[in-house]
This record gives sequence, C-alpha cells and structure tokens, in this order.
Amino acid sequence: MKHILSLSLLFASILTLPAAEKSKAKAKEKPKAAAPTMANVPYGPHPENVVDFWKAEGEGPRPLHVYIHGGGWRGGTKATKPRQMEPFLEKGVSCASVEYRLTPANPLPAPVHDAARAIQFIRSKAKEWNIDPEKIVLTGGSAGACTSMWILMHDDLADPDNEDPVLRESTRVTAAAVSGGQTSIDPKQIVPWLGEKVLDHLMIANAVGEPNAGAALANYGKHEKTYKEFSAYNHVSKGDPPLFMSYGNDMTLPSKNAGHGIHHPVYGVKMKEKCDEMGVECHLLIKGVSESEKYKSANEFLLDMLLSD
Repeated sequence: MKHILSLSLLFASILTLPAAEKSKAKAKEKPKAAAPTMANVPYGPHPENVVDFWKAEGEGPRPLHVYIHGGGWRGGTKATKPRQMEPFLEKGVSCASVEYRLTPANPLPAPVHDAARAIQFIRSKAKEWNIDPEKIVLTGGSAGACTSMWILMHDDLADPDNEDPVLRESTRVTAAAVSGGQTSIDPKQIVPWLGEKVLDHLMIANAVGEPNAGAALANYGKHEKTYKEFSAYNHVSKGDPPLFMSYGNDMTLPSKNAGHGIHHPVYGVKMKEKCDEMGVECHLLIKGVSESEKYKSANEFLLDMLLSD
C-alpha cells in the first residue's frame, strides 16, 4: 500500500511541475519552421526549378523578400529557418525561397539564370499572389549572394517578344542584402585580390564544369567570357539599385585557405569601391573595419527598402 501511495505522489508531482519548469522545457523544444503557403511551385522546366512562397497579410499588394541559398552553386537547398522569414512576415512582407540547378553537372549559366527566371516567374504571379512587383528584394549568402548581386547589377533580362510569358517579365529588383558573397569569380581578377588559395575552393572550377583549379586555369581561354559575365563587379553601372554587404573581419592577405578566400571581405571592399565610383548606394559591414552610417543590419536595410515610400 505504501509503494502504491509513493508512486501516486510521484506521478502527481510530475503532473504539477511548476509553471517555470514547464516553460523551461518548452523553451528547449526546437522551433518548427512555418510552413510556406505554397511549396515546390515549379517556375521552369527542370525538377530543381521550384520555389516556396509565404503569403503575408496586409492591405493591398505586399512587398516581397526573396532568399537565394548558398553552397558554392554546388550544394545547399531552399530550406529556411523561422528567423529568416518571420521578421518580414510580421511586417507584412511576403517571402519566397528559390531552388536551382547545381554545378558541376549544370555549369553556368544554369544556377544564376534559374534564379533570375524565378524572379520573372514570381513577378508573373504578382496579381494572383498579391505581390507588389515594384517592391522585390534579394538576399542570400556565399553563392546565393553572388547570384543576388549579379541579378541586382545586371541589365534587365526581360525579353518582351519571347514566346514564354515568364521570360517577358523583368528581372530588375529594388535592392539586395547579402553576406560573404563573391563579387567576382574570374580567376585572373580574384587571385591578384586574394591570393592563389581562393582557387582551391571548387566553386570557381565547378562553375564552368571543370573538376579543379588546374583544369580551370588550363582552359581559361574557353571560360573567360563566362567568368567575366557572371562577376557582378563587372556589371555595376550608374542607376543600379542599392546594395548591403556583410563579411567576416579576417582581412589577412593572401587568403589562408579555400574557405577564407571564397568569402574574403576584400570582395566587399572592391565592390564598395566600384559602387562608390559609379554613384551606386552601397553599404559594407565588416566588424571593426567598415560600417554603414545608416543601417545596423541587413534586415533593417531590406525592410527600409521595402516599406518606405
């Protein structure tokens, strides 16, 4: 009888945990990402051409925040975490996340042109998805940053006479905020900037379908045009939309290894110099080295771009 009573008291104590303990246990639970309003919506002919979309509440057409994932164009997915989308959805900004074909199986222009087409597709859905086509911003890290900056700075890819209605849409966007992005992928440009270690990262070789840096350099003449075309640095011109960049603050030169080189802050320094020269609004955040006089974070910048008149 005593054993039964003891067990009863034990269960009762478990069931009546103090509120603070219950809250503590709940806090340890991993947050679940909010499900998109629409998932894996095809935007092109390839299986990887899909986009997730989160529809924000609010009066009138909503501005749009588009995430382009990183991974050296070699990996990564459009999967997102709540902290990426929630700050925007809470402000009435709709969100999208883009999947695209990967290298080396699908070398350039595939990954970048896929992302550009995704922007065109989403814009074609502006009325149906309640999007303001004049308020679209891009974000991403590493290769996603590289792609975002290319779309931001490149001339409009719209082809008004194309049989494909998606390709008739504009690729121009309002702004971009990126982190650790490659502003150039041209070996002949980035080695003088960063040192030879940057080429140890397979992003540079795989981008043009080559297996390693040696092969990429041996065949540089074959790939030179592609390398130059997909370097956002080469497309900066007067009138381009605003850009916000953030990088780690290890300024060591030459770069120490592949990972350091491919995300080196000098990419941002060179891009900021080019933007300043061309009169393009550009904010560069490198802790202890460079800061924006106006914005403390990428989200602050993007929300201002989207919500200000």
